[in-house]
Amino acid sequence: MLPYGRQSISEQDIEAVTAVLRGDWLTTGPAVTAFEDAISELAGGHRAVSCTSGTAALHIAYAALGVGPGDEVVTTPMTFVATASCAAMLGAKIVFADVDYDTGLIDPAAVASCISERTKVISAVDYAGQAADYPALQVLADQVGAQTLADAAHSVGGSADGRPVGDLADVTTMSFFPTKNLTTGEGGAVVCRDGVIGQRAHEFHFIGLVRDPSRFELTDEGPWHQEVHEYGVNYRLTDLGAALGLSQLRRLAEFKRRRTEITARYNAAFAGTDGLRTPVQRAGVDPMWHLYPVRVLDGRRREVFEAMRAAGIGVQVNYIPVYWHPVFAHQGYHRGLCPNAERFYAEELSLPLYPDLTDSEVDRVIETLLNLVG
Repeated sequence: MLPYGRQSISEQDIEAVTAVLRGDWLTTGPAVTAFEDAISELAGGHRAVSCTSGTAALHIAYAALGVGPGDEVVTTPMTFVATASCAAMLGAKIVFADVDYDTGLIDPAAVASCISERTKVISAVDYAGQAADYPALQVLADQVGAQTLADAAHSVGGSADGRPVGDLADVTTMSFFPTKNLTTGEGGAVVCRDGVIGQRAHEFHFIGLVRDPSRFELTDEGPWHQEVHEYGVNYRLTDLGAALGLSQLRRLAEFKRRRTEITARYNAAFAGTDGLRTPVQRAGVDPMWHLYPVRVLDGRRREVFEAMRAAGIGVQVNYIPVYWHPVFAHQGYHRGLCPNAERFYAEELSLPLYPDLTDSEVDRVIETLLNLVG
């Protein structure tokens, strides 16, 4: 089975992790600090907090932004469930705004009809690897005193209007799962343009520990002292994962080049094909293509999905609208809420896309799909 995504691990990656195993630190050591510094540099110089997964990054981000009961978080249904569930777990009401049918990205016009004085965060998702329209979303957020969040699980290494992912929203979350644009095994990061929010993110992911003596409430303890002012969790990334991530970052430009090349081959092969629609790229965006979301028209997506899998090609569907999941449906969210997202989902098929995919394997995918729809 040809997978739809997989990690690319080099001998240098293995050596980097082995060096940590031979050293003094396995977690929360110098490799973590170096990795966070490198992510900060990639993301425009803002505070970066590494963590154990992209889901953890979202939980950290919402907590650092103060999301809680009575707040509303406006987000897209065209995403993995964690974009919404991590805010819901903190007590927020999730408000789903429809997407642009061409790109699958959250539609600012739909967001404008959803925001209110209760809106705490507008969370966009850089679906398939291209950045959402953050300038438009920021204007809407500013109107109601909200913050913008970029779920950049797909887009690490990309940019928009000359600005890197990580510098486009107030807070950005990243994922380093094996199929993503770089990997730490499991892992993620939160990038914060505001240093205060960045410190809150750091403390939340570090069990809530405060280590700054100037902030201590108990002032008569010894030099060992640390204290907790707000609840936190242990979402700390290991030095093993950070070392792998640092090594992967050195190849990020090559990963981007190859993903772009494969995307271009798919686009050229499927252009003008009856029954298929190729991805639409938003103006001003330099994507880091994480997915290749071809659209299978005429109600044939399931048929084609099953035939591609039977042919040994590991296609995937990204994503079922979040509010279709029973955990949201049982709360009263109903089908038909976001028609564009539901139509997009009904047609979407993710083709294999990863740096180590060979040209002959790309051709195999192309030929199989064209034979099925032709």
